[in-house]
Amino acid sequence: MAHMSIFQNDAFRAMELSEAVREIPNQWGDLGEEGLFAPKSIRGVSFSIEKHHGHLQLVESSARGTSLPGQARGKRKLRDFRTERFGLKSRITADDVDGIRAFGSETELKQVAGEVAERQGELRGSTDVTREYLRAGAIQGQVKDADGSVLVDLFTEFGITQKVVDFALATSSTDLMAKCREVTRHIKTNLKGDVSRGVRARMHPTFTDKLMGHDDFKERYKFFQNTNGGDPLRDDTSDGFSFGGILWKEYLAEADVPQEDGSSVTRSFIPDGDVRFYPMGTRTTFRQFNGSADYMGMVNQPGQEFYSNVFPDRQEDRFVDVEVMMQTIPMSMRPGVLVRGH
Repeated sequence: MAHMSIFQNDAFRAMELSEAVREIPNQWGDLGEEGLFAPKSIRGVSFSIEKHHGHLQLVESSARGTSLPGQARGKRKLRDFRTERFGLKSRITADDVDGIRAFGSETELKQVAGEVAERQGELRGSTDVTREYLRAGAIQGQVKDADGSVLVDLFTEFGITQKVVDFALATSSTDLMAKCREVTRHIKTNLKGDVSRGVRARMHPTFTDKLMGHDDFKERYKFFQNTNGGDPLRDDTSDGFSFGGILWKEYLAEADVPQEDGSSVTRSFIPDGDVRFYPMGTRTTFRQFNGSADYMGMVNQPGQEFYSNVFPDRQEDRFVDVEVMMQTIPMSMRPGVLVRGH
């Protein structure tokens, strides 16, 4: 019979477990695969963002030999933010490791480590989908908790009113290309020095159906297949399609949120009937801030994407809790580029 005290082995230290859980293939979804949010490690849990109102002006010619006119200085302002802890635990009982060869053998260590790895994989899946949900909030300007409460309102923090474009899809005469230009022009104007390789649209399925059913959309693709070899009205569009200078893709992400009564509520990552626009391929617009773990041995260490640890029952030696957590918050450093459509 295996002994729960095997978890005192160095193989189950927080550093080794955290390294192992980071090696589990991610399940982040579309936003994770896109690589939009560059990771940024911080020590502790809090950080500050400096908002710099850069001032650009036209420069008038001046005579040689005279003093140059001065340029207006930009204003700087610091805003404080903090990462949040998200994590779960899974309990391994004595029955889960019963029947494994006696303590101290190589076989027992490997099999118990395998049980821990299996639990880590299950927990990592839930934290992965949570990270995707948080990022979906960041591209909408409001990072929300699982219960729908707002953790960070980027528009309020930066004093910006979000750009909203009404595509008026219920009106057959709407000029969709004009609406697309309104979106792309706004995003390009508000990049404020960053670069981009295009604009992405993430659509709720309801918006997708209305867009593709619109008369103007169907008319513009009337002869598309003959000249370009593809038609979003006939072909599979799960990988996205280009229209009006925007790469459109349906976003089906949703996840269950457990309730106190034991039931669950399914939460869609994009509101029903909405579409959200943001720039792709930026350098500094999106960041994933990762803070130090909520473990005494990792205080003030540079933040990592994921952490893991085990906690044996010290009193009766009946169970071990396996934990996976992240101390994180995704941010858009330029929320002015985030456009809502409906």
